[in-house]
Amino acid sequence: MEKLLDGAEVEWKPLGKVLVRAKGTTITAGRMKELHKEDAPLKIFAGGRTVAFVDFDDIPTKDINREPSIIVKSRGVIEFEYYDKPFSHKNEMWSYHSNNDYIHVRYVCHFLKLNERYFQGIGSKMQMPQIATPDTDKFEIPIPCPENPKKSLEIQAEIVRILDTFTELTTELTTELTARKKQYNYYRDQLLSFEDGEVEWKALGKIGEFIRGKRFTKADYVKDGVSVIHYGEIYTRYGVFTTRALSQVRSDMADSLRYAEPGDVVITDVGETVEDVGKAVAWLGDEKVAIHDHCYAFRHSMNPKFVSYCMQAASFIAEKAKYVASTKVNTLLINGYSKIAIPVPYPDDPEKSLAEQARIVAILDKFDTLTTSLTEGLPREIELRQKQYAYYRDLLLHFTRPVQAIAKNPLENAHES
Repeated sequence: MEKLLDGAEVEWKPLGKVLVRAKGTTITAGRMKELHKEDAPLKIFAGGRTVAFVDFDDIPTKDINREPSIIVKSRGVIEFEYYDKPFSHKNEMWSYHSNNDYIHVRYVCHFLKLNERYFQGIGSKMQMPQIATPDTDKFEIPIPCPENPKKSLEIQAEIVRILDTFTELTTELTTELTARKKQYNYYRDQLLSFEDGEVEWKALGKIGEFIRGKRFTKADYVKDGVSVIHYGEIYTRYGVFTTRALSQVRSDMADSLRYAEPGDVVITDVGETVEDVGKAVAWLGDEKVAIHDHCYAFRHSMNPKFVSYCMQAASFIAEKAKYVASTKVNTLLINGYSKIAIPVPYPDDPEKSLAEQARIVAILDKFDTLTTSLTEGLPREIELRQKQYAYYRDLLLHFTRPVQAIAKNPLENAHES
């Protein structure tokens, strides 16, 4: 960094003084969904990670921004995104673009990304996580070599070039991962359709039984106790199978809990989406594990990973939707769920059936490792590139503030990440 600056000074300026803040457009989430077309040219940002693509005629011309900009995702998931194509966003959000020749917008975005945790900290104080325009307008950013706009822009551009190298690698890997996931989903659904071969489709209730868990809360969690699976973890932290539980509760609760045995498939009975409700994870641990009362343990004599893979298939999810009650939260009606059929290859020959299930599992495991493994697959590569980017971003955007400026600045801790 010292070599790049070559002795140049750095001036800290409020974001609102160096970039232009733009307003959004008045549009509802329902209208966004109604207008959305995958191949439409205009992107609309909403809260969190919600987006829609619409035609230019769908939004007032005055609400369309065609400048390279920083999108401020100010509610829910608080983060910043650079976008250089025509866009708009909901009016409770805002964005920034440049109208001068000494600020590189992407440079500013990298600096804001470095400080996302600071803004998320502000947002966490609200009932609904959110920040306001003064939070970003007053936030100070470092401008290298302010007395020489040409040199300043060159320094910013070089920092952007280095950091973009890492983000482009991550983007390429993410695109590759998306393609591989589509490929995996296609082959999984094909393998489990059993269009050829000897197979019988049997209802889950005919194959095994469902055992409901018993309630425990976060207040019961301890570092060393009874291993448990919480329903919320199945959506976010578990894949198709697991050999170890991620949480534990007090040992004195052991007799009051209900357990999944090794080989059971644990499913959820509530969730925000149909995909979440009834999401499955095969328990392959050496001992039994306690399950939450919003979970069922499906006990059977088939290959547990095979059953879990079947429950991820598109046809199974479509059938499952018929047995989800949409109230305040989506709830699984287990009596209906137990009627969903899955394929049992060679039903009259248990040994041959299990061998065929194991063969299919071995194929799907390779795809699963490639698309979900944090130790071997593409997600691991993406994680490494992200860490590499974060390392160089911290290095390149670490500017020392003058002592007197720190003392006077009400946002003195803003740049700690």
